[in-house]
Amino acid sequence: MRVVLVGLLALLPAAGEETLALRARRYLVDLVRIDTTNPPGNETRAAEYLQGVAAAEGISCELAGEPGRLNFVARLGGTGRRRPLLLLAHTDVVPAESARWSVSPFSGEVRDGFLYGRGALDDKSLLAAELAVLVELKRSGQPLSRDVILLAEADEEAGSTGIQWMIAHAWKTIEAEFAINEGGFALDVSGSRLFHIQTTEKIPTRAVLRTQGVAGHGSLPRSDNPVVRLSRALVKLADADQPVRMNPTSRRYLDELSRLGDYAWLAPLLPRLRHELTAVPAANQIREHDPEIDTQLRATMVPTVVHAGTKINVIPSGAEAQVDVRRLPNETREEIIARMRRIVNDPQVEIAPAPGQEMPATEPSSLTTDLYKEMETVFRASSPRAVVLPYMQRGATDGAFLRQKGMAVYGVPLFLREDRENRSHGTDERISPANLAEGTELLWKIVTGVAR
Repeated sequence: MRVVLVGLLALLPAAGEETLALRARRYLVDLVRIDTTNPPGNETRAAEYLQGVAAAEGISCELAGEPGRLNFVARLGGTGRRRPLLLLAHTDVVPAESARWSVSPFSGEVRDGFLYGRGALDDKSLLAAELAVLVELKRSGQPLSRDVILLAEADEEAGSTGIQWMIAHAWKTIEAEFAINEGGFALDVSGSRLFHIQTTEKIPTRAVLRTQGVAGHGSLPRSDNPVVRLSRALVKLADADQPVRMNPTSRRYLDELSRLGDYAWLAPLLPRLRHELTAVPAANQIREHDPEIDTQLRATMVPTVVHAGTKINVIPSGAEAQVDVRRLPNETREEIIARMRRIVNDPQVEIAPAPGQEMPATEPSSLTTDLYKEMETVFRASSPRAVVLPYMQRGATDGAFLRQKGMAVYGVPLFLREDRENRSHGTDERISPANLAEGTELLWKIVTGVAR
């Protein structure tokens, strides 16, 4: 056994020989192989792995949070001349249907030029890059004007309990001037590379619809059939045109995008978005071209879960549906629920907020901070035709809780959306080692630029 171990150790690169890219790749493979599917999470396994890496490098770190779902925090001290920089990523991943994958979701297998695994994109690639950069900072010994903190938090994919625990019980350990987080992405369009820096995000606002009727035999149609009533309500919500409501991030994003050749069609529609009578028809035209852009303009209401009945020959006495609403930051939950009731216009359909997590609504992060300006500099220097865009993410991250505390948070576009597809949360989630390497190098330049 000892001979085998010595042989394996001989294959590993010496500490001074391992490149930043290889280190990030090694960390990513290790992290993917730690199953942190949420639920239940078991994020402590990943936190303990991170603790082992940090301790071996002499980096101050600690584990904090709920037992079994611990967060990891590490800190490199600077001179304190400037306030800290926070590197943020989460350790949990969404479930994977193994039978639909071409490889084991937790194998970290490299095949056909890609590294496969649940979390390869969301969000263990960012975590691996951040850890690799932190280790490189420690090894290089270069002076820092500010502390650099790495927080790997639990439960981002479900309840955000990890970040909320840290804010409530350990805020001083993670308090920073600004943070680098997930949520951004790079995309090649019109011969240019578009770097989408996420500065704000839409807010999940789940709703429940319920209808009641009289149970009966399936052979006799009833006018109060709750399944039919509920179905009509859901179709109304899905078909309704939501009002257009722009914010500073979406305005600048669309203006910059319309200057690119592939999006020249967008330019004549933008003035129409500024007027109430023409905004919705213009948004509908945009949706026909690109549904992704349409999500920047207004709330979305998507039915996702329906429960009704137990037997095919029995009309049930009730039916229930869940609707995933993503509202704009300048809309309130109460406003959304009231709008849904007006659209459905049926007093027999109860509409109420769904219980559970409620993300905070916040102002977009500033475009004038040292971190944002450093990202602009690094990204523009990385590609001869780079375009840097502030971006509102249609999904949600834990960054909203930090923005609520006054911290500027940015979804950093380190990684290229390869083949213009996004496999986050999907089957055969993957990233190429070259993409990971390039993104890690970009992160190194950003962190050293803003923390030197």
